[in-house]
Amino acid sequence: MFQHVFDEMNNMLDEIVKHYPSAHGPKKQALAHNWNLLKSMSEGIIDEWLHFEEKMALFRESAATTPVFPPTESPELQLDSFIRGQGYYKLLMFRPAITQFAVAASVYPESLLIRLYKAMAHLHLGETVEASDYLMSILPLADDKRFLQAMIYNALGCIQVINGRTENARDYFTLAIQSDPTLPDPLNNLEVCHKNRGQLQYGSQLISLL
Repeated sequence: MFQHVFDEMNNMLDEIVKHYPSAHGPKKQALAHNWNLLKSMSEGIIDEWLHFEEKMALFRESAATTPVFPPTESPELQLDSFIRGQGYYKLLMFRPAITQFAVAASVYPESLLIRLYKAMAHLHLGETVEASDYLMSILPLADDKRFLQAMIYNALGCIQVINGRTENARDYFTLAIQSDPTLPDPLNNLEVCHKNRGQLQYGSQLISLL
């Protein structure tokens, strides 16, 4: 839902960064106008989302009875810090998402889900060493969770591609498919490796948990 909006905003910002230093006259004014527009949009999105989160928090705190949420084995899903982290992740604001997930991890240090979100956020930021460390820490604990295991192998494959090790990447993507054939990302990523073009996919299933 938000991906298209942020793609357009990023494209506009790229144009400003590229052309503003050498622009003059009406062109420079137009770029300055676009900059002010982006700034206003960014602030508006953040303000509206924070206002929404405040309303959610007030509901959780003031409800006379506990709302009936679907049963889950992941109690961290009810943490305010985890919910805020998910919100930032959905808005593609990965740095503040990591900060919120770190707060949640102080409450549930053994949570595989928190570590997976942090790994994917670091990966989106291009911080492959941090992402790999989190993923490797989760992998031995995911033996009985095939979907989680597949997501980890897929992300590790993406890290191999980023680091120029395509053959190793193919092995990881194959392991991901073997772990859970229903996960679409590794199939897409194998095609990217084969054609040497396209966009890697990782962590998209986490959005469905939001």
